[in-house]
Amino acid sequence: MVDRSIEHWYATAAYLYVLHLDDLALAWEYLRRHPEYRLDWLRHSGKPSAAQHAASRWGLRLLEDPSLDARDAHPAWLPGHDAVVQLHMDADPPQDATIFAFWRIPGYKQLLHDGHGLALMVRRPGRCLRFALAPGLEEGMPVVHAYRDRGVTHVLDTPAPMARPRPPPTALLEMHTLQTLDAILAGASQRDAAEGLIGANVRTDWSADGGLRSKVRRLVRRGYALMRGGYRRLAHLPLLEKGRSDGHAKRP
Repeated sequence: MVDRSIEHWYATAAYLYVLHLDDLALAWEYLRRHPEYRLDWLRHSGKPSAAQHAASRWGLRLLEDPSLDARDAHPAWLPGHDAVVQLHMDADPPQDATIFAFWRIPGYKQLLHDGHGLALMVRRPGRCLRFALAPGLEEGMPVVHAYRDRGVTHVLDTPAPMARPRPPPTALLEMHTLQTLDAILAGASQRDAAEGLIGANVRTDWSADGGLRSKVRRLVRRGYALMRGGYRRLAHLPLLEKGRSDGHAKRP
């Protein structure tokens, strides 16, 4: 019998970071597992023009290394997600205008150019903030926010929380889905995947009409659906039309 405990997907603790990911980060987690996306990375990552064309098919401006999980990756998604806040110079600032002070923004900051403009990613405990910086915006300038999600006001000067917020109930579903998907992609059986999720009790709980077996089947279907195109909903990207020849164009 194969010892699955040494497999990369077996330890649930390795997936705990998923509990605190937002929609864009989760979209990346599902996309980076797609075999065709990984193949595009291998074929085009060193060829800028080909890489940009390949990236657009996946909803990205640039190809990102699929070996990097959401804690280290910087996927440049095509625009449209409510979570991305645009920062512009305030042409008519009031006396108490917010000043763009890069080094005073709380959190771990990362700047990258996504092929169209400068983007800023700020990581705080349990949260990741994303900004698109308008051309001409400089340190010390009065700044205004442009966003759709009203929950991100004053994001430049809000103190970072000392503790992670409690993850929502759906976060556990995402964690189990990704772990199960990894198991199946690695060639494990559904029963092996269940053992990774709950432990050795699967030996007695596994049956043809059992709840555990049904749960794993649902997780497998959900994982494949999100990997094959459902991730686009998380990234607020238009879904690909059903029936297109690309393998990743399937709807969840």
